[in-house]
Amino acid sequence: MTGKSCARCGKQMVKIPKMVDAATLEKLEAGFKKLAASDSKSLLKKYLTQEVFDKLKTLKTPSFGSSLLDVIQSGLENHDSGVGIYAPDAEAYTTFADLFDPIIEDYHGGFKKTDKHPAKDWGDVDTFQNLDPAGEYIISTRVRCGRSMEGYPFNPCLTEAQYKEMEAKVSTTLSGLEGELKGAFYPLTGMTKEVQQKLIDDHFLFKEGDRFLQAANACRYWPSGRGIYHNDNKTFLVWCNEEDHLRLISMQMGGDLGQVYRRLVSAVNDIEKRVPFSHNDRLGFLTF
Repeated sequence: MTGKSCARCGKQMVKIPKMVDAATLEKLEAGFKKLAASDSKSLLKKYLTQEVFDKLKTLKTPSFGSSLLDVIQSGLENHDSGVGIYAPDAEAYTTFADLFDPIIEDYHGGFKKTDKHPAKDWGDVDTFQNLDPAGEYIISTRVRCGRSMEGYPFNPCLTEAQYKEMEAKVSTTLSGLEGELKGAFYPLTGMTKEVQQKLIDDHFLFKEGDRFLQAANACRYWPSGRGIYHNDNKTFLVWCNEEDHLRLISMQMGGDLGQVYRRLVSAVNDIEKRVPFSHNDRLGFLTF
């Protein structure tokens, strides 16, 4: 991975991935041995060959120190996983590319390691209209996307202090939204039973992750640093640090896809001006 230029000689400096400790390596070796002997059908088992394992097992990402164990520990613990890997930080996609690239290609039925995600383009937002103006077929419409905040690792490597810092940033950012997006932020920590029941009734409240996410260390310090935002009309919702840093959701009753889509586009563009998102030129916006 390329870094900054040396101030003295002007040459480009290269970030060398850190090496894992003996305890991590021991866990990796034991987990890989069990996975190889299992009847798992996961993409992890399919593509984590001995050659790939030996190449990646000692590496750590340059900025946040994520290891191969952080990437694959959920799949090592849950042999019934369909995929079996998570990205602990943005750099994991490049440091452990020998594992991520073939899995991404297989999972998406294409997208080779030489392919490149197109630039962000929401298209003509007026193209979508009401798909069911008479209200005969569509009960409700929902469009969502996930985003990660630039400068932070993903769930497995976040400290409690980082969770709280991110929650504060998200709360401040969303509190600045105006017009149709104006609303309120509700931290999960210290939430009253009254507010909790209100969010449950609205089907807005999210719960702690399942065993796959827990094995990936995605639920640490729960519920610290987690929160929910919704606008006054209850047609725009943001989950903070549920599975991804941000889950942005636009929804409403009926089949007006155009209105739902335009609301989401407006919200994402507004929030991105205030909170930069993690992005990779080849893979696009990165998430956990």
